Amino acid sequence: EHLMKYWVSPVYAFFDLTPKIVDTGGRRTHEFKCSAWGCKVTVWRYLDKKDVKLMSNMCKHVKGCWGDEVLNAADDAKDADKVWSKIVGGILRNGSITAMFEWKGKGKVTYSHRQHTQAETNLRPFEIVKDLGFQHLMKTGRPEYYLLHPTTISCDMRLVFARTRQRIAKMLRGYEGKISFTTNAWTSLNHKAFVAFSVHLEHNGMPLSMPLDIIEVVKVKDYLR
Repeated sequence: EHLMKYWVSPVYAFFDLTPKIVDTGGRRTHEFKCSAWGCKVTVWRYLDKKDVKLMSNMCKHVKGCWGDEVLNAADDAKDADKVWSKIVGGILRNGSITAMFEWKGKGKVTYSHRQHTQAETNLRPFEIVKDLGFQHLMKTGRPEYYLLHPTTISCDMRLVFARTRQRIAKMLRGYEGKISFTTNAWTSLNHKAFVAFSVHLEHNGMPLSMPLDIIEVVKVKDYLR
């Protein structure tokens, strides 16, 4: 209780209000438990050290668990109670950083615009899961979220595609009616030619249209020349 009156830094708002006092190898220790959903991390602070009031290890965990944006917003608040009521409370309720964070100061709210990362532009969509920015975005306010490995996602998507393909093929083969097929060809902005194949039918009294395949035409011959 004597030390708690000094715990006014915004970083304390991300941990349980009252830490546990435990004995670690004969040393008295404060055990701070992270307040994030699903996070079981506890930060220890030894009471027999001169740097008992330092918060570097707590800030390091908040940065990795809650995200840089949340930690920066907390630093701007300058008060643990305000951080808990405005930022942490809003995130725990609906996962939004700004849901309960009141705008301070003059001027308009600005947003940063960043270039796409290499993982977003290398035509390997599953690799985005390993992108650090994507992970921060997905885990901000939800640090307990588990992100699958890109290989796992790729295998799951291939399995879904294969089963969907089998189901559609079975439905079309057993269809007791007329089925219409259409094709469409076009050239994209990067001068690549594509051909799409679609099917149209009536299913349960409702018109149903779905693409069957999209093929890139490797070589285009102009027979008009």
